[in-house]
Amino acid sequence: MYNEPIFLQPVFQERIWGGTKLNSLFGYHIPSDRTGEAWVISAHRNGPSEILNGPLKGKTMLDAWQEHPELFGKQQASEAFPLLVKILDANDNLSVQVHPDDTYAQEVEDEPYGKTECWYVLHAEPDAEIIFGHHAQTKEEFLNLVERGQWDNLLRRVKVKQGDFFYVPSGTIHAIGKGIVILETQQSSDITYRVYDYDRTDDAGNKRQLHIQSSADVTQYPHHVKQQDQITEQKEDLRSTRLVEAEYFTVYHWKLAGNVKRPLVRDYVLMSVISGQGKVNVGSNVFDVKKGDHFVLPVNVTDYELEGEMELIVSHE
Repeated sequence: MYNEPIFLQPVFQERIWGGTKLNSLFGYHIPSDRTGEAWVISAHRNGPSEILNGPLKGKTMLDAWQEHPELFGKQQASEAFPLLVKILDANDNLSVQVHPDDTYAQEVEDEPYGKTECWYVLHAEPDAEIIFGHHAQTKEEFLNLVERGQWDNLLRRVKVKQGDFFYVPSGTIHAIGKGIVILETQQSSDITYRVYDYDRTDDAGNKRQLHIQSSADVTQYPHHVKQQDQITEQKEDLRSTRLVEAEYFTVYHWKLAGNVKRPLVRDYVLMSVISGQGKVNVGSNVFDVKKGDHFVLPVNVTDYELEGEMELIVSHE
């Protein structure tokens, strides 16, 4: 089954901070002008991606994982599918937030995974910035600054531009700023603890819930950056940059100008085309791909060829 890529339809999530760039940048048919997220490779129950081709067409990634774990080199799907890939359009600032690690998620939330994530910046307006970390040395100092609303003293701000990459382990205070579009590779978790939401209200005049104590419990003190050196290799016409190799995922940026043949060195690989267009060749089968397409190469694809002029974000466990 599936000696070919498994192509996926994004699932869109409306958010108070969302906009329309998922349409203008990728041509997606979004549900509203407050569309904040496209879950582009997802087997999470809160938004599983629909399969667009092959014998499981019309089913979801969640169905595939639960019913056919052999596609991913597994004898049985004992845990949730481990990875989730999203594109986020921050038309306004996201809330300042933090995510728990696996242990906290399992013990407190009864969920299999915490949330370590990473961001590749696809688009950034001039002077756009993220919140990445904090200045508190202890939990007590953190809570004191939060209680007094001294956000400028607490939060660490970083200017960003297109092509920047950030590794965001669980326990990291963070927020994507207005005017930024990112591709996010993360553990398959939907647990978020909000620290601050700019006192915004929804259409009904209600503020979103904050989770101060949970945030304080899971935050890392003091903050320290765990960025890695990026390693770039040239193979045939493919320039491959390893962005991060971490406990839960390894992520690459690929830039192709021509063609390259590769073996599938993992049980499965997740691929997102972020610019350009080209083809994926598996045996005698040829599949056209373009910016905004997302697919999984399952275990039966032992070898494949890419051709064209395109950039991809590629990840695996």
